Amino acid sequence: MSAPAKILVVDDTPANIKLLGDLLASKGYQVSTAVNGEEALAKVAAEKPDLVLLDVMMPGMSGYEVCRKIRENPATALLPVVMCTSLDPQQERVKGIEAGADDFLSKPVNQPELFARVKSSLRVKALHDELAALNANLEKRVAEQVGEIERLARLKRFVSPRVGDLILAGEVDDPLKTHRREITVVFTDLRGFTAFSETAEPEEVMGVLREYHAALGRIVLAHEGTVEHFAGDGVMILFNDPLPLDEPELAAIRMALEMRTAVAALATAWKKRGHELGFGVGIANGYATLGAIGFEGRRDYGAIGPVTNLSARLCAEAHAGQVLVSQRVYGKVEERLEAEHVGEMMLKGLSKPVPAYNIIALRG
Repeated sequence: MSAPAKILVVDDTPANIKLLGDLLASKGYQVSTAVNGEEALAKVAAEKPDLVLLDVMMPGMSGYEVCRKIRENPATALLPVVMCTSLDPQQERVKGIEAGADDFLSKPVNQPELFARVKSSLRVKALHDELAALNANLEKRVAEQVGEIERLARLKRFVSPRVGDLILAGEVDDPLKTHRREITVVFTDLRGFTAFSETAEPEEVMGVLREYHAALGRIVLAHEGTVEHFAGDGVMILFNDPLPLDEPELAAIRMALEMRTAVAALATAWKKRGHELGFGVGIANGYATLGAIGFEGRRDYGAIGPVTNLSARLCAEAHAGQVLVSQRVYGKVEERLEAEHVGEMMLKGLSKPVPAYNIIALRG
């Protein structure tokens, strides 16, 4: 059951205050009173009434001045104010409207009219309150949704447009939440890039990187890989997260072979400009923990686990034109590949030798 409406009666005549207070109390309203404008404004601020019955003629601050003060305050700008006057109704109505009054009562007060105008004003107040609550709730929901969209939209820097749209549409779980999944990791870089960057002009280095990244980025998106990061000539791409794939290992190898062809064409042009650069790839498969990494205001999507390190180490060992894959990757798709066993490699940071295979082509 809702609490009774609170009505503030403001009048400098005690008999008027008692009459109005008794009449309103008989209808179940909660009544408070004030005998001048200063006290009225203080009670409006402290008690937050639902309606003010305001006498026009009072010593000191008139009812018009009180009404203007109420309207000037954003917190009470919509508070219903009904002005009571024994002066000429037409003349006082114009002044009251200019001051911001919502309604008027003539003295002596007619009881049915009093109750009708109070009820009407309170109904308007209830509608205003309901609208304000709806607006506040809407603003909160919009802010939450905008924050969610902004947070997930950052992923569009890493994933294909289709995957980004699926994430924003809620058809793919939020990949920024920490989770664990089996993934295939591809790491690529340019052979000879360190020596090139130490001797070439910075503008030349940036030009090569722009061409290289543009070619790789187009291919990554075409194969629905997810870019974990760009770091100079090193690029790390994930498969099977955030979008699950039926054959992530095969998708990764297809992408790597297409990249090899594209970068070989670029390398021919680079060589004509005096830049000797090759392309190497490492691919590994395993479980990783994925989600948002970074700090407040700068969080990115990343993967943590031995599989990422293995991919990078295989890439570091790959000669120009080689696509080296781990035993786990090879074992899952060997029937679909033309590959050569390159032996067991001692990779930096790993205690045991790792079998590796160089992918020559896909069968069929």
